[in-house]
Amino acid sequence: MSNVIEVHRIYKDYQTAAGAFPVLKDVNLTIARGDYVAIMGPSGSGKSTFMNILGCLDRPTAGDYLLDGHQVSQLEGNALAQLRNKTIGFVFQGFNLLARSSLLDNVALPLVYSGVDKKTRHEKAAQVLIKVGLGNYLNSRPSQISGGQQQRVAIARALINTPRLILADEPTGNLDSKTSEEIMQLFDSLNSEGISIVLVTHETDIAEHAKRQVRFLDGKIVHDSYAIPAVMEAS
Repeated sequence: MSNVIEVHRIYKDYQTAAGAFPVLKDVNLTIARGDYVAIMGPSGSGKSTFMNILGCLDRPTAGDYLLDGHQVSQLEGNALAQLRNKTIGFVFQGFNLLARSSLLDNVALPLVYSGVDKKTRHEKAAQVLIKVGLGNYLNSRPSQISGGQQQRVAIARALINTPRLILADEPTGNLDSKTSEEIMQLFDSLNSEGISIVLVTHETDIAEHAKRQVRFLDGKIVHDSYAIPAVMEAS
């Protein structure tokens, strides 16, 4: 499979007292392996609902979603959870770290659910913490490090299962501009290693790190384009 995500004619309605309220309307999107996509759009445009569907945290009302070649609508329970855990790493605006646990244990947490023994969990967690530049903080707690470092821990946790895809929802929303740039450089590096990245952001400078920008408006994709390389612009 050359595509990690294939979305065909996705619709999503929410039921209200007044009847069905459409949030996504005939959305089509294909994301190749190794792509780096920024999802943008105003509040209420449908981008967050779309990301929840991509992350298998919600299901569409109609349409097809293939994740890594698997038809998501045909999977339930453990099969869906296994595909999600194997394929996707999640990074959120809120770091969602356990305050009383060490960084090592926070990062190792997804492996607990996979039944991996403690020694192996800690070895793998140490490796990814070193990868994101936190090798000297393995036994620290979240309260002992900065916000930017906490987001690095969250990224390390997303990497622990060696995912093919990272979904990031406003990953720099709680960070200052300098720290945001450092986090985005980390995403850039991960993408250069072949990991597909899809991130939601409302910040233009953050979106410019992506190779491709997709913009939602009123439940539809209204813009989808790849960045023009600087060399081409100069010519």
